Amino acid sequence: MLAPVKIPPAEAVKDPDADLIFGLKAGDERALSGLMDRHMGAIYGLAFYMLGERMAAEDIAQTVFLKTWQQAQDWEPGRAKLLTWMQRVTKNACLDALKKKKPIYTDQVPEVQDTGNTPFDDLSQSDTANAVARAMARLAPNQRAALTLSYYQGVSQREGAQIMNISESAYESLLVRARKAMKKHLNMERV
Repeated sequence: MLAPVKIPPAEAVKDPDADLIFGLKAGDERALSGLMDRHMGAIYGLAFYMLGERMAAEDIAQTVFLKTWQQAQDWEPGRAKLLTWMQRVTKNACLDALKKKKPIYTDQVPEVQDTGNTPFDDLSQSDTANAVARAMARLAPNQRAALTLSYYQGVSQREGAQIMNISESAYESLLVRARKAMKKHLNMERV
């Protein structure tokens, strides 16, 4: 069952995806396709920046859209934006994946993956982007999520706090700590 962010009724949220929610509830696959067209980049991007792995991010994104499709009947419009809920599901799935991540030791060489460039490959080709990626990977998962939401996803402080399921002041504090940690890690890269 979907558990949207709790917002007092006086502050009903206008959802830009309201036109698709009714289609999702009716089982219209075109509504799901439209939702994927609108938000696949945001969901995949959040997962990619949290996990740092393309395949894992794709799996998380697919899982989030499948969960949205399966639980659309229970969605209550006006309580939160559908994208906010989807980003929270993405963040939680990434945190779960990071907790379960263990090194795999094998003597077998894996098959070569598709080498086609994605937008993220193009970004990572510069030295600066590589340094930022290394610094992001060193952050605590919640700090990485907060920075990704704020800087890569462009969500507001209020929406970021809702996605992270924390207060706005706790979210701002998390961002401050994340920025300080990033600065420290980037300065270490220069030495």
